[in-house]
Amino acid sequence: MIEIGLALLVFVLLLGGTGLGVLLRPLLPEEHRKHETVQLVQLVLGMLVTFAALVLSLLTASAKSSYDTATNDMRAYSADLIQLDARLRDYGPDAEAARAALRSYTAAAIASTWPGEPAPQGDSPRVGAAKDGELESVALGGLLNTVGHDIASFAPHDRYQGVLAARLSDVFGRVRDTRWRLIEEAHSTLSRPFFVMLTLWLILIFLSFGLIAPRNALAMVMIALGAVSISSSVYVIVDLDTPFTGQIVIPSDSMRDALTHMNQPVGAQPQ
Repeated sequence: MIEIGLALLVFVLLLGGTGLGVLLRPLLPEEHRKHETVQLVQLVLGMLVTFAALVLSLLTASAKSSYDTATNDMRAYSADLIQLDARLRDYGPDAEAARAALRSYTAAAIASTWPGEPAPQGDSPRVGAAKDGELESVALGGLLNTVGHDIASFAPHDRYQGVLAARLSDVFGRVRDTRWRLIEEAHSTLSRPFFVMLTLWLILIFLSFGLIAPRNALAMVMIALGAVSISSSVYVIVDLDTPFTGQIVIPSDSMRDALTHMNQPVGAQPQ
């Protein structure tokens, strides 16, 4: 769980910065402890806190926007899979092999993308595990490509099937494009150098807290609560930035609805 690890690391670093400030405070010369100096430090500290809060809020908004985009793309992907299955039904018995491969792919994609949830009922093909940071394995992508090969090999018997074959090619192209967009959106977009710099700014802020904060239990508790709040916001940002891993993940409802639609008998669903 990289999200929890990063949040805990930030929490420890912030408390460590505060502790360092507490240790350095007795070493400061007397003129550095004057009221005018403390006021100046508080003024600069307020500016740094405001800047850090603004950056954290922008990161949260950006991560939430990426998560919402991936969620909408997943719903569009599920809808395209339903449309593809419906057109294959319309094509007739010649498309049964492609429909079976599409059902197998959808079931395997659900089991692979949401491993913590119950796998779809029925026989799902066993595909290789995806690499770290990837949404699906090469074998799972090959299963979807099988559907495309079957569609490309259709030999229409009449004008109606010819129109459907052209329509199937268009729908499959849309499915393939959305699939690759989801694969790219599964990767983190958070800049590591920028995240490191933000953490350094926060450490400097908490170091300043340790230098000027009074030595009493209430002050230390408030500083600890501030560290908890910031580390929890880091957890939310990192978790939202990886929409298919962690605790905050895109729900599987749309893909499961698509599989339910595919498993319905021919003639039992609206076209």
